Amino acid sequence: MTSSAMESGGGDIGLLNYTVLVPYNETIPTGGDSLTQNLNIHYQSGDIAWMLAATALVLFMVPGVGFFYSGLARRKSALSLIWLTMMAVGVTSFQWFFWGYSLAFSHSAGKFIGDLTNIGFRHVLAAPSVGSQRIPDLLFAVYQGMFASITVALAVGAVAERGRMLPCVVFMFIWSTIIYDAIACWTWNPAGWVSQMGGLDFAGGTPVHISSGSAALAYSLMLGKRRGHGTHELNFRPHNVTQIIIGTVFLWVGWFGFNAGSALSANIRAVVAAVNTNLAAAVGGVTWCLLDYRLERKWSAVGFCSGVVAGLVAITPGSGFVPPWAAVIFGAVAGSSCNYATKLKFYLGIDDALDIFAVHGIGGCVGNILTGFFAADYIAHLDGHTTIPGGGVTGHWIQLAYQIADSVSGFAYSFGGTCIILFFINLMPGLGLRASEEAEVIGMDDAEIGEFAYDFVEFTRDVVNGGDMIDDESKFSADRDSPTPNEKAFSSTVGDDPHRSR
Repeated sequence: MTSSAMESGGGDIGLLNYTVLVPYNETIPTGGDSLTQNLNIHYQSGDIAWMLAATALVLFMVPGVGFFYSGLARRKSALSLIWLTMMAVGVTSFQWFFWGYSLAFSHSAGKFIGDLTNIGFRHVLAAPSVGSQRIPDLLFAVYQGMFASITVALAVGAVAERGRMLPCVVFMFIWSTIIYDAIACWTWNPAGWVSQMGGLDFAGGTPVHISSGSAALAYSLMLGKRRGHGTHELNFRPHNVTQIIIGTVFLWVGWFGFNAGSALSANIRAVVAAVNTNLAAAVGGVTWCLLDYRLERKWSAVGFCSGVVAGLVAITPGSGFVPPWAAVIFGAVAGSSCNYATKLKFYLGIDDALDIFAVHGIGGCVGNILTGFFAADYIAHLDGHTTIPGGGVTGHWIQLAYQIADSVSGFAYSFGGTCIILFFINLMPGLGLRASEEAEVIGMDDAEIGEFAYDFVEFTRDVVNGGDMIDDESKFSADRDSPTPNEKAFSSTVGDDPHRSR
């Protein structure tokens, strides 16, 4: 009810229980003294509520990645991928608190990376954030921390079925510091060179998807191919399609917080981002599924899920810049481009086991370029303050060059930096990247974790091994030669389902 309506109706506006929004004019780094001031008066409670919900939605995506990756892998390494994605949240959340946020989003950052002004969340409280004046620093920090976490979770899927856990955990901390924080700074911090240049990346085409996709490609290269790669032994289907579908649902739902939340307030621009997100995902899934049907005459559930994720990846940089009709094009182009990109690993000779580069690396590049073409000034201004010149469709063709420069630099920095980081980690005592042949044969779950995604795995192994090992003893640590004939039989009959068609 407006104030004029209240007055005409005989009501007293002074009786309403609301807080008048006061423009921020403090100079204290923390935003003010909470003992003597009400620091809430600078922000809308609706904006804060929405961003808290969006933060939870992005976190919800992490187990989605874990289930998706786990379903694609063989059952004997299924749990290890869920473990890695969840560990990514633990390691990256601490790294983000310790110095990651400061390196990416300090108010005094340079063009390439920030400083340590906000180390340990020092002075990060109620002052307006560098991302938006509508939310405080601390809320922006925890929201962006979820982005950092899921980026690392996406990248570490590259260790599937042959990488050791401990070196990967060390990699998480180093990579998020050197690679992710720098790319996030130059893309989203107003002082960053891509932001200053005029690059458009609403929710993470380069910092999240291109960086994780290229890192996964580099990790796959440095690890080497899985045992049996290129032979019938490794020609398998995903072990659990239901798990892939569940993971896709988690991702699809969580992506609303990922993209719509990147409006950094509850406004119409966030609504458009949500609409675009859903449209691109739907069209991407249908497109991929149709392409697979053309070849195999089967309606692949895995294909549909892969297409959904490809559409979500592509619309990420443009979700708050393009009109809904363009999201249909994003989904169709991403679904087809990423589908064909799954063949690149064969030409490159790199065993990207889960097609992370094809979906996230290529999908991110496609999204960045299409954003440069379809960006619309009136969509960006729906938040009430963002002004852009538009994209190619409005005659601003130089935007395409900005987007390509952003994509190429992000790929080169992440790929090259990841190779260097892994090279030095592998030289450290006890941090060899690759698991032993014996560990690879019996699976990462047993060798590295000692637990399994399914009781069926251990039960079958007990039966195959003739029950000659006690129940509380790890089948990996038992005293026997490597690999045993029984393990070979288990690997070929239980662990590997033949004729995987992805």
